[in-house]
Amino acid sequence: MKLLKTFVLLISYSLIFISCSVNKANNDESLKKYFDENKVDGCFTMLNNADGKVTVYNMKYDTMRFSPASTFKIFNSLVGLQTGRITDEKMIIKWDGVKRWNEDWNKDMDMTEAFKVSNVAWYQEVARRIGKDTMQTWIDSIGYGNKNLSGPVDSFWLNNKLKISPDEQLGFVKKLYFDQLPFRKSVQQMVRDVMVQENNTAYKLSYKTGWVFGEDGNALGWVVGWIEENRHVYFFVTFVKAPVKEIDMKTVRMNITKGILKQYGFFEGKR
Repeated sequence: MKLLKTFVLLISYSLIFISCSVNKANNDESLKKYFDENKVDGCFTMLNNADGKVTVYNMKYDTMRFSPASTFKIFNSLVGLQTGRITDEKMIIKWDGVKRWNEDWNKDMDMTEAFKVSNVAWYQEVARRIGKDTMQTWIDSIGYGNKNLSGPVDSFWLNNKLKISPDEQLGFVKKLYFDQLPFRKSVQQMVRDVMVQENNTAYKLSYKTGWVFGEDGNALGWVVGWIEENRHVYFFVTFVKAPVKEIDMKTVRMNITKGILKQYGFFEGKR
């Protein structure tokens, strides 16, 4: 443990600022219609890696921190694989027999499937196996959000203690894409692989979603990832905030994300 702490503390100085600068961001008010038509609030941020251009809608939310919800499964996967608590993407964790609201979770499954169906219980077990001290060390090393792991080790990313901003999420996935996080390259590649949601001749779309209830009772939703076309990569974050009774978060967050990407000319292999 001492060797691990020494390693991550040394590397943390170069990784403490994982967010992307929004000082020179272009504010695109035309994206407001996607949130309005879905009757939600929120923001969208995109970074064109080729020229470093950042585009933002609703700047006030871009640097505000919120619970990462299930987007934390990206980080949880990285730490689990790095520490050997997850041996590889095919490692099975047996179902504990407790029936949960999502029927897709009620069975034995490996990491690839658990990530795709966002199995909370699977990743809670991984977090328990990692342990809070080890998790805190890695959180601190990367400077993930507010670094607050208060509460049980299997729920701090769901209880509104750990928080991260859309801007910081963007910086985090950019570092993951380019193998710039303090994890083995093979580990980062494995996580990138499970993040792929759509892959065809025109584009490759990778992301992780999230959904949680905020401290004010509102539903908070995320889509965090990147899209690749013609060997160019664009990183993006969609954040949604809305009253719980008025939203189908699973549908809305993707409608907004794909609507914006389509407006920007994606999905046709021409970017």
